[in-house]
Amino acid sequence: MIDKVILIENSIINHKKQTKMKVEINTPLPIDQIDFRIQSINKGKYATILAYKDSRVDMNRLDEVFGIFGWQKKYDLINGNLFCSVGIWHKETNQWIWKQDVGTESMADKEKGEASDAFKRACFNLGIGRELYEYPIISVLLNDSEVMQSGDTFKASWNLKLKEWKWQSEFTEGKLSKLVGVDNHGKERFKYILGAKPENKKTPEEPKQDLNPKGNPKVKLVLATPKYVELAGKLMSKEITIEAIKDYYSLSEEVETALKTNIK
Repeated sequence: MIDKVILIENSIINHKKQTKMKVEINTPLPIDQIDFRIQSINKGKYATILAYKDSRVDMNRLDEVFGIFGWQKKYDLINGNLFCSVGIWHKETNQWIWKQDVGTESMADKEKGEASDAFKRACFNLGIGRELYEYPIISVLLNDSEVMQSGDTFKASWNLKLKEWKWQSEFTEGKLSKLVGVDNHGKERFKYILGAKPENKKTPEEPKQDLNPKGNPKVKLVLATPKYVELAGKLMSKEITIEAIKDYYSLSEEVETALKTNIK
């Protein structure tokens, strides 16, 4: 009778351990472990942004939940495709439990990219980062300065500092309930609330500065100042032209009219 009670208690304890392990492996990844990149930009200057995880995140989660000696991975080439299998040591049954998936080639590094992708997909099967499949479509209206056009295609300019954006996420019962993206200027650019239509915002453009040919801001020329008198004299002696002055100085209508009186 005592042995039977002990057996039942051990069974309950083991069940609780497995339940706890499942929750941990499926716990949504913190937003600082999620990366974001531009997937595409359409002609309306809307960018589709992709949320993804890298393989280091998967390895850290496996170490955290199962310990560094509690998991392993292996690769197999099946019909010309590279598969990764991730094994978890199951103490109660004293055997390895495997999850497997296939990878796709990377544009940058064919073999390494395919192996990494296969590993990440196998980890999705274990539940790591599976909530990413439930993320909303992240569509953001870009500012004109954040986009470059090349023929019929659009791509991000250097002014789009996506890696400097800050993201916030909230989960309710394991489901994404809120996602907010704030750009490097502190402006909210994307907002998703579960059950509401996602918001994307185009931030006001900074007024363009009037620059001289050297790329520096033009200096405002004021009537009756020493510089005005100097330039008016050179204009009268034909050492410079009004166009040359306008290249380097910002002229009001009054100043330009006054300068033109010196042209003979």
